[in-house]
Amino acid sequence: MNKLKSENTEFKQVVLLIEEARNRAFHKVNEELILLYFRVGKLVSEKVSAGIWGENTVEALAGFIQEKCPELRGFNRRGLYRMKQFYEAYTAPEFVSTLMTHLQKSENEAIKIVKTLLTQLQWSAHLLLLSKTKTPDEKLFYLHLAIQEKLSVRELERQLNSAVFERTALSNQQLKTTFTQLPQNFFKDPYIFEFLELPEGHSEKDLEKALISNLQKFILEIGKGFTYMGNQYRLQVGNKDYYTDLLFYHRDLQCLVLFELKIQEFEPEFLGKLNFYLEALDRDVKRPFENNSIGILLCKGKETEVVEYAMARNTSPAMIADYETKLISKTLLANKLHQLVLQLSNKDID
Repeated sequence: MNKLKSENTEFKQVVLLIEEARNRAFHKVNEELILLYFRVGKLVSEKVSAGIWGENTVEALAGFIQEKCPELRGFNRRGLYRMKQFYEAYTAPEFVSTLMTHLQKSENEAIKIVKTLLTQLQWSAHLLLLSKTKTPDEKLFYLHLAIQEKLSVRELERQLNSAVFERTALSNQQLKTTFTQLPQNFFKDPYIFEFLELPEGHSEKDLEKALISNLQKFILEIGKGFTYMGNQYRLQVGNKDYYTDLLFYHRDLQCLVLFELKIQEFEPEFLGKLNFYLEALDRDVKRPFENNSIGILLCKGKETEVVEYAMARNTSPAMIADYETKLISKTLLANKLHQLVLQLSNKDID
């Protein structure tokens, strides 16, 4: 029996080595493929921009490649123009300038970093980014998001369709008027739970159960750094028991994160209960090496001025966010973000 166990362990080690080698090979092939598309895109872009090549020439090039390398796919006329667009999008002065600002690097360093970033995603993911993003900030945001959270192409498409960039930007702008010590690019507002398919008259318990049943999709929405610790987590204070809604641990922030659910519009008294739970978590659950717990109050709507008043003297790391059970128009969110930026700019001027 012991011999079988030993062999089984050793066999698993061999399989693990094979899988690791496969992954390295896949990443190397993908890296070479993306760099190839980038270089071909560069050549086509330069020739077309200089007026040396026109549409007929690109069409002829596609036919030539098909004749010489019939096994290759993606090098038709449309594919070549996609490679041209790919090269131009990530070498455009606006994009390089944005990257230089974010990373505080020179232009040459920024372009080298761009190539390193690009090779970490599959071509199908890049096609999504090219078709569904507009500004350099948006492209860079989703590029980092896909790499950091190791998003599949399907997951990336969901994040693009649910306007994560606009929602994250909205929450960052709102944090400036509330609790400025909260980490940037960590929260969203609103959160989108289109995968729940809840009826209109759902209860808080219905919402909680639905989120737990769709835990993988919920974590994709809130961010992959979260580890689920439980629902109705018991906190004992004095002689009474209290139960929180959804408790998580965030690996990067090294802290507990509590999600409290409300199916109605935000009321100031909700914040008092959230702060009470955060204090109990920090005193009785948090470990000495961990950071203070963070609370996120998810409400079915909120009035900005009421939130601003409620948060004005709040000292706990907490945020109030909307949640929606249907996808929201990206245009609507972009307009909302634009209006909020204008409001904050006017306040600064005043």
